[in-house]
Amino acid sequence: MAITLTDSAAERVRSYLESRGSGFGLRLGVKKTGCSGFAYVINYADEVEPDDIVFEDAGVSVVVDPESLALIDGTEVDFVKEGLNEAFKFRNPQASSECGCGESFNV
Repeated sequence: MAITLTDSAAERVRSYLESRGSGFGLRLGVKKTGCSGFAYVINYADEVEPDDIVFEDAGVSVVVDPESLALIDGTEVDFVKEGLNEAFKFRNPQASSECGCGESFNV
């Protein structure tokens, strides 16, 4: 079981946390919504709940709740810049399909 970050994603999280002045990592989860069934939820982690699972990758802590992990285990998180847009992107081996925007998926 693991969630991994590309170098670009890890650098983005580290730089944002430094400028933010608080938090210790990235919180990744899912919610039931979106055009394909589930949507990724990404935030900065300020605390860890007792049942959370914490991964370390590229010097960044990634916090995931157990229910979300079942749907995103093995996901690689990337941070990409496309023209004027920049966003986190997800490569989820559990996803059987994704919407065109890449922010929601189905398993």
